[in-house]
Amino acid sequence: MKLSITGIVFSFVFLIACTSVSAEKTGDNLNVPKITQSQLDSMNLKKAYFASGCFWCVEAIFESVEGVHEAVSGYSGGYVKNPTYQQVSAKRTGHAETVEVYYDPEVVSYETLVKVYYGSHDPTTKNRQGPDVGTPYRSVIFYQKNEEKKIITDYITYLESEGGYNKGDIVTEVVPLDVFYRAEEYHQDFEKRNPNYGYVKAVSIPRLRRFQKKYPELLKKGH
Repeated sequence: MKLSITGIVFSFVFLIACTSVSAEKTGDNLNVPKITQSQLDSMNLKKAYFASGCFWCVEAIFESVEGVHEAVSGYSGGYVKNPTYQQVSAKRTGHAETVEVYYDPEVVSYETLVKVYYGSHDPTTKNRQGPDVGTPYRSVIFYQKNEEKKIITDYITYLESEGGYNKGDIVTEVVPLDVFYRAEEYHQDFEKRNPNYGYVKAVSIPRLRRFQKKYPELLKKGH
């Protein structure tokens, strides 16, 4: 039986989609240095919360930025407590794949993190980023205080007036943070630990490289 072009494309997209990973995937590169939670807690760091597609990609992008000490993959914005990856991927929780960014405000500002966010994804695609489709992959920023909300909305206004977007094109949700649930351990530093994984090679690394090329001045040394 011959496959239609649409069927072939759909099959290819599914194979490289963020949701296609198995829980047994443990990583090809297990020597990735980790910052422990106790180390993070001992530092004078702030936290910020962003969602813009597969959290493997978003985590890697923010961790390449000078002043960011760690980015943790997790879930936020939904109505199910302690969700699993399978539940979120099945679109049964309302949660978005989200990263919790630990950053030093003396090195990198919240305004810069918002710039990184918008400079590393397409904020005009509703419930989609690249091959990943559905509400878990929506564009959303979770703010913790009104000062953060103002920074976000001011930057959206700037993008709409100066960045080539029409008013209404940017579909990013700007909502207060309720709760963040840390994702399963095998998701943490997934891109670094699984450089040969199909999705990472086809989607995550190219997305990271595009961001790095666009904003070299924001990168840590060696990135």
